[in-house]
Amino acid sequence: MPTLLIVHHTPSPNCQAMFEAVVSGATTPEIEGVRVVRRAALSATASDVLEADGYLLGTPANLGYMSGALKHFFDQVYYPCLDETRGRPFGYYVHGGNDVTGAVRAIEALTTGLGWRRATEAVTVTGEPGKGDVQACWELGATVAAGLMAGA
Repeated sequence: MPTLLIVHHTPSPNCQAMFEAVVSGATTPEIEGVRVVRRAALSATASDVLEADGYLLGTPANLGYMSGALKHFFDQVYYPCLDETRGRPFGYYVHGGNDVTGAVRAIEALTTGLGWRRATEAVTVTGEPGKGDVQACWELGATVAAGLMAGA
């Protein structure tokens, strides 16, 4: 059974709303045969990454960069997972107060270095997530999970 690993840092109600929508999309009943594992960024390990077949990442944009928690995750898993996870699909979402550019650039650089393949467009939100933003997060989760189901 393919495994989707959701690695997130969820320190605010806005990030929580986006995270819950991603999980809801990934676990919708129409997607069968995909195990969804959720890990806070500070507790996710290289073993979690190696055991997964695809990834969803979520972070706030803090001071123009991804959260320190997600950066810590990448610091811990980058080299142990570098050769073993190339080509695996991923998606991500970022929430910021007014700008997410630096966080997006950092995630893109790190996932490119890992050789991960973006499965769908990222969801980026500034300010309070609206109904369309929450729906986009749901679709993000569903799309990445469905891709794993199709590849099973």
